[in-house]
Amino acid sequence: ELPPSEFMQVADSTWLVLSVVSNGREPPGCQATGVTKIARSVIAPLAEHHVSVLMLSTYQTDFILVRERDLPVVIHTLAGEFDIYKEESGECVAVTCDDVSNGFLKPKPPASPTLHPVQSPQTRFCVLTVAPDTLPAIATMLIDVLFYSHSPPWDAATSSQDLDSITFFSFSLIEGYISIVMDAETQKRFPSDLLLTSSTGELWRMVRIGGQPLGFDECGIVAQIAEPLAAADISAYYISTFNFDHALVPEEGIAEVIQLLQQRQESGR
Repeated sequence: ELPPSEFMQVADSTWLVLSVVSNGREPPGCQATGVTKIARSVIAPLAEHHVSVLMLSTYQTDFILVRERDLPVVIHTLAGEFDIYKEESGECVAVTCDDVSNGFLKPKPPASPTLHPVQSPQTRFCVLTVAPDTLPAIATMLIDVLFYSHSPPWDAATSSQDLDSITFFSFSLIEGYISIVMDAETQKRFPSDLLLTSSTGELWRMVRIGGQPLGFDECGIVAQIAEPLAAADISAYYISTFNFDHALVPEEGIAEVIQLLQQRQESGR
């Protein structure tokens, strides 16, 4: 319904959403959450079969977006590890490999995926949710932050490696559940009794992936971050955007995360 505009860019692909639901059979010691929880079972296999993904972590769960044309490959890649269902008329219907056409596996890419540079601004972030019935109470403030707060345009300066801070605000409304990521200073502008966070109230630091806009055709970008963090059992939220990818990790673990990613960069050279 949005009118065509020279100011609006639209990617040429149509994307479908995968929601990964745990069956409760993980080992008792498995504490990783977010993108690292599904790194080995979903993200790495899709990267190996040259499937590009967009990742969206929310307060409640994680979603993986894949291009519609890649769906046969996705199903064949994941069918051995997961029970796969599609939604039809509001109900979940089991999917088998026979239900999709052109279901061959793509050959693995001959070269390793590009390892993109990562930046870690000093900004501290909060991951929050809000009850839908209290949303009107903060609607005006949300609009102000989303549309009127100072946000410098992207240019070469914002991609420098010595980034001290970053302007980032994420609001998602999925099936009635609201998830918000904002920096700690912005959070102070909102009524504290309406924004809900985990019982620990932890703060998060960000790792931004990409020195320039990433595009949508490359695969393995999420795996570049998720695999080493999964190996170290470090939780992470991951948010793909039109230009860059962003991983949020617990503040106390940022030094270890940077070290792990630097080692990954050096080993990939």
